[in-house]
Amino acid sequence: MARRYDPERRQRIIDAAIRVAGKSGIAGLSHRTVAAEADVPLGSTTYHFASLDELLVAALRQANEGFAAMVRKSGALVDPDADLAEELARLMGEWLAGERTGVELEYELYLAALRRPALRPVAAEWCQELAEILARRTDPVTARALVALMDGICLQVLLTDARYEAEFAREMLARVIARG
Repeated sequence: MARRYDPERRQRIIDAAIRVAGKSGIAGLSHRTVAAEADVPLGSTTYHFASLDELLVAALRQANEGFAAMVRKSGALVDPDADLAEELARLMGEWLAGERTGVELEYELYLAALRRPALRPVAAEWCQELAEILARRTDPVTARALVALMDGICLQVLLTDARYEAEFAREMLARVIARG
């Protein structure tokens, strides 16, 4: 039997893993559930991802792209006269107001690194990438502090079902930027 060439299969498996984790959490993720969601043979998932951690790393890398891409595309990073705190607060608000399952999943995958050491480098990459983007407008230490503050605000909103307060976020971000 000839093997069918399917160049998008790996990506379909990653997308399926994100959908499964979005519906059932990381606890519901297995090679079997992902294969069923991707409509591929079980062997395909293990061929492309030898372990569940490898699959989670790929899913986390893809999920992490959301907020960082928004920040990268933002004009505030290019325009030195733009209010960086205002722009970051706006972007966080847009991101948190978006499709909630995706935002929650991104943080679930990010926090999974606490128990899954294989995910830690990916979580660290995300923080580092975002800090490097922000360092274009600040210094590296302030950029790291901004990433930590944005993470904290987003986590509080997600964990407490609190309403995102853009003015509070803008004020706190401005304070960090001013002291940088």
